[in-house]
Amino acid sequence: MKTTHKLFWALGITLSMFLGGTTNAQEKPGNSTLVSSDAELSALAALDQGDYRYTVEDYFGNPKVFTFRFSPDGKYLSYRESDENGKRHIYVKNMETNEIKMAIEEKEELVRVYGWLNNERLYFSMDKGGNENYHIYAVDLDGGNLKDLTPYDGVRAEFNELLRDDKEHIIVELNKNNPEVFEPYKLNVITGEITQLYTNEDPSNPILGYDFDKNGKLKGFARLRDGVDQDVYYEDGTGGYKILKQLSWKDNFYIAEFNYATEYPHDAYVISNLETDKSEIQLFDLKENKVIEKIFSHEQYDVENGSLSRTRNYEIDYIAYEGEKHVMVPVSEVFKKMDATIKKELPGMQYSILDSTEDENLYMLYVDSDKVYGMYYAYNVAKDELTELYNTMPQLKPEDMAEMRPITFTSRDGVTLHGYITLPKAALAGEKVPVIVNPHGGPQGVRDSWGFNPEAQLFASRGYATLQVNFRISGGYGRQFLESGFKEIGRKAMDDVEDGLKYVVEQGWVNPNKAAIYGGSHGGYAVLRGLTKTPDLYACGVDYVGVSNLFTFMKTIPPYWKPYLKIMKEIWYDEDDPSEKVIMEEVSPVYQIDKIKKPLFVVQGANDPRVNIDESDQIVSALRGKGYDVPYMVKYDEGHGFGKEENRLDLYKSMMGFYAKHLGQQEIPMPLKD
Repeated sequence: MKTTHKLFWALGITLSMFLGGTTNAQEKPGNSTLVSSDAELSALAALDQGDYRYTVEDYFGNPKVFTFRFSPDGKYLSYRESDENGKRHIYVKNMETNEIKMAIEEKEELVRVYGWLNNERLYFSMDKGGNENYHIYAVDLDGGNLKDLTPYDGVRAEFNELLRDDKEHIIVELNKNNPEVFEPYKLNVITGEITQLYTNEDPSNPILGYDFDKNGKLKGFARLRDGVDQDVYYEDGTGGYKILKQLSWKDNFYIAEFNYATEYPHDAYVISNLETDKSEIQLFDLKENKVIEKIFSHEQYDVENGSLSRTRNYEIDYIAYEGEKHVMVPVSEVFKKMDATIKKELPGMQYSILDSTEDENLYMLYVDSDKVYGMYYAYNVAKDELTELYNTMPQLKPEDMAEMRPITFTSRDGVTLHGYITLPKAALAGEKVPVIVNPHGGPQGVRDSWGFNPEAQLFASRGYATLQVNFRISGGYGRQFLESGFKEIGRKAMDDVEDGLKYVVEQGWVNPNKAAIYGGSHGGYAVLRGLTKTPDLYACGVDYVGVSNLFTFMKTIPPYWKPYLKIMKEIWYDEDDPSEKVIMEEVSPVYQIDKIKKPLFVVQGANDPRVNIDESDQIVSALRGKGYDVPYMVKYDEGHGFGKEENRLDLYKSMMGFYAKHLGQQEIPMPLKD
């Protein structure tokens, strides 16, 4: 069901222990003596010299204005606006009077997400220093009546449902009664009054998540059984719940939307791969446990999502999937007309729907391409009119940007693989350029996509190509492809990355002697694994919040991931199995450091709740102990990736200096200190 799907994707991101957000010098997480000094990192950044048209700030500074949203009645337009200090405050503009007021002031902590609760009130979420224990706040349009709706220390709040027909309440999930499991609550967004709706009393067989209808009624849930299976429950008609399906955790079956087009209350649109390799959308009778109609499927790709119209009797507006590019399939006449207008006025672009007014006359669109960072448009249904609201990065001229080209190739064992190569102009002119191989995070269920990639564009501005491979275990290509990567992390998944590099070399685009490897999360692990698995393949590597030791990684998961440890072991490896323990030692980079002979730059957020700082400390300490020069950047106000502008800029400036030293000129063949 819906929240089971959410769990699976969450498991697709590397996990680690919860760390506090303290920055006191005596209480800094990790070994602060390992961290490179500001002077050392500045000297590294200074190596990025050249007559470049664009700076790091051009690509990674906060957009001046972004994240536009309509109020439900369309009378107001909200947006983020960056100030001179990199803070991203949220403003509300009256569309009739043009009066603008600040609703949410961003201070020390980042405002992670925000949105409209009703016509008078906004919500937003914050954590502390990137620890991901989010609190949900509500505030009036003028900034008044600010209230922390989930004021619980050490508790993570997850948004579940915005009740469109109940303007005063939302449904959230909290792990405040037991840190290992989440339970649903109904929250009054004005008073903060909270009511628990259901209990999740068995941590050994926890409820994965909950499905509510538009009125806030709990219709069903999915419960984990024995750590690797799941029972899908649905209401039994007497106030209780009965098992609808008994599935493996690998099965994909979740409610995308309940069908309100009829008076029959048990129909829903589900996304399922129970009968097919690729996930498809079905109209499903939950009471009778049967497929009514198969709505949409694709031969090559999983269905991503769809949307229903509330004002047109819940007809299907569109269905979306991710192919070589993001594809919107219009279904309703309204969306067919909208889609035709967008394609006519914005050829070569792709778009997504961010939100709409309650009357569905105004839609907020986000439009981009491989060369356009992103633009916000409003579409007026009645007028069939597309209006540009804002170009988020107008300083980045499309004619100066590099092409991102989809690629398809065959792995060494005969598997068809897909990915992308971003080519600087020199490569298109026939020059063999340096390349940065960029494995994605996750790894399972995650994939790289076509569109504007600021990292790849920054690299291209310095003359480097970027290779992104959707290796086996990536999402979107069906169940068989996904599962073929289980227990192959660091092995066949890495083979696929290497085969992608071989392919782009054979095309004549890149110089095989100047290939770097860079990635974050699982991608950071892939960097370390690549430098140990194929020591001569890469000229250098940049590890960003990556795992170095699978044993410590598995042992330091936070309480709310403990029920899913068996699933993690089925995806990665199980040290209790002697044969797999040997594999874990083989693919854990910290045990293979003698094989590393190329320069490495390590980057970490101190409060990372997914990849403990100890993962980075281990690899830096081990290599430093062998006399290797390993630049090490740690930000003590960040978690799993850098959200603050000043930290992001420091990262990419140092990274570009590192590449200039070891990829551009390749001044030293070995990473030993002088």
